[in-house]
Amino acid sequence: MTTNTFILVLACDDRPGIVGHVTSELAALGANIAESSQFWDRGTNSFFMRIAFQAPEGVLRHDIERALQPAIDRFQMRVTLSEATRRPKVIILVSKFDHALLHLLYQIRVGWLYAEVVAIVSNHEDSRRTAELEAIPYHHWPVSKTNKAEQEEKLLGLVQETGADLVILARYMQVFSDALSKRLYGKAINIHHSFLPSFKGAKPYHQAHERGVKLIGATAHYVTPDLDEGPIIEQETERVSHALTADDFVASGRDIESRVLARAVRLHLERRVMLNGHKTVVFS
Repeated sequence: MTTNTFILVLACDDRPGIVGHVTSELAALGANIAESSQFWDRGTNSFFMRIAFQAPEGVLRHDIERALQPAIDRFQMRVTLSEATRRPKVIILVSKFDHALLHLLYQIRVGWLYAEVVAIVSNHEDSRRTAELEAIPYHHWPVSKTNKAEQEEKLLGLVQETGADLVILARYMQVFSDALSKRLYGKAINIHHSFLPSFKGAKPYHQAHERGVKLIGATAHYVTPDLDEGPIIEQETERVSHALTADDFVASGRDIESRVLARAVRLHLERRVMLNGHKTVVFS
């Protein structure tokens, strides 16, 4: 029997009966739940849930939405229903350092990341050859103080034109304006080293080496108007020692950044990340 796989994520104020109402409606449709996760934030009395399920042949998305509507209305749920077989579309932004970009492209090629890269955007020409080898449209949009607003509008236009579900800043060394950050809230992920706020500016790994740091790491987070302070999705650290050079720090940092960004993107695309104020709920 042919089945369709869906992912349902929901959030609402916590009240008795939420799980029972939702799962009863899915059962009435003949759906089979393959995975279920839930979380109650006691501090805000907020309830979060993610359900992956298979629906019988002939049961379409609008059938599920109609069946769930009474529960949605009763509990005032914020709901997203998506088809798991649909390949999400992403746009990758990159500057000169391409390690995170290359790692994402590899993980997509081998199937660990289920996504389609519809465009690569850069303020430099360095990654054009990579895009050509992958047959991905490449947009070289240099950014300056005079054209920043224009280039951001072009990016929003590209998101709309391609139907991109996510914008990934893979070491894109340009700061989004507040307006763009708000427009892409929850749909743009950035990666940066975890030395902030201690070591800002150029060569942070070299600064950390000079100060004898013992831990290096990376943070992937949603982009917000507060620079590098958006809701965190994924992090990783690694111990380093006095025996390593500054270049060793850089090499380790690039490796961690690539892994952390890829994991954050996968969690987002699989609908495992839910925004909870300044934090996230991550169903791993």
